[in-house]
Amino acid sequence: MSFEFGVPSFASTRSLGPENLMKEAVLYEKVEGGSVVCNLCAHRCLIRPGRIGICGVRENIDGVLYTLVYNRVISASIDPIEKKPLFHVLPGTSSFSIATVGCNFHCRFCQNWEISQFPKARAGFIPGRKISSGKIVREALTSRSSTIAYTYTEPTVFFELAYDTARLAAGKGLKNIFVTNGYMTAEALHRIKPYLHAANVDLKGFDDRRHRRICGAKLQPVLDTIRLMKALGIWIEVTTLVIPGHNDSDQELAQIASFVKGVGADIPWHLSAFYPAYKMLEVAPTDRETLERAWRIGKEAGLRYVYCGNLPGNIHEGTDCYQCEKRIIQRRGFTVQKMALQDGCCPYCGAPIDGVWQDYYPTAEARTIAGV
Repeated sequence: MSFEFGVPSFASTRSLGPENLMKEAVLYEKVEGGSVVCNLCAHRCLIRPGRIGICGVRENIDGVLYTLVYNRVISASIDPIEKKPLFHVLPGTSSFSIATVGCNFHCRFCQNWEISQFPKARAGFIPGRKISSGKIVREALTSRSSTIAYTYTEPTVFFELAYDTARLAAGKGLKNIFVTNGYMTAEALHRIKPYLHAANVDLKGFDDRRHRRICGAKLQPVLDTIRLMKALGIWIEVTTLVIPGHNDSDQELAQIASFVKGVGADIPWHLSAFYPAYKMLEVAPTDRETLERAWRIGKEAGLRYVYCGNLPGNIHEGTDCYQCEKRIIQRRGFTVQKMALQDGCCPYCGAPIDGVWQDYYPTAEARTIAGV
């Protein structure tokens, strides 16, 4: 099913000038009257000529769908991989993190709303630094990062840039990570799969009606993505922003934990504290007791790894062996203080600890080419 998104486009690639690369989008089909259906995310927008999709960065120009952000990076920085958060992928390493403007959700609590909602608030202007996929990979190599993270906004909406970058990065010995709302189609996920090594998916709740109202999207496609990522062998971690009065009831937290356990007990579940932001300024921050309660619910559901974050001095930041319960990775915030893992196993009882642990750094040849 698809639907029409009837917003006039003022952000035409043609109006942006010759410095913006005209890049035809992937995964769309042409239909009657010059319209197109975008099959990149689960909205499957029907976009008429001269109009843009829900994400604000994909435009139908004369019956051809174009991405407006192919070479427009709004943010690029070097982050600890723990910040994504990914706790079971190369702990203690750096991740070169990039984003463009735009998002296919409009979450009322968005922490990065200034860039995710920019195209909707400032029609006619697509900001960002002009940069190629090759340049992104070179900068990642120079930064001595082990991964490239497509993050901050929703990577699905800048899929063409992410795909081309990920393909080049993988060839240079870098891993690729999506930090995503999980609203991509199966077609998009299958296409990126050869180059996508890990993902953190936001599971924002388990009530479809609230999900539609607060995020502007259905819940089921997110659940489908989590299942498909697991089936495809992509390492996955799940994050839930625990919002007081919205998704913090015992029942809903238990539903989320049960779902994650059903997909895989080895999937880490990150419970993140909410702070007032964007259009949810009236909601109180998440207190420590609520996160502790959510943590217990996750453990009682049978999840091997449950973490609490976005709260200073939290005790549930370390990784414990699910078998002998001894601490094998000690963290403080985004810093790894102790790493006792041995060949992917607990050094105390020998149990294999789930994750991506092997040393995985860019090849010597790639570093030489980048001048590192």
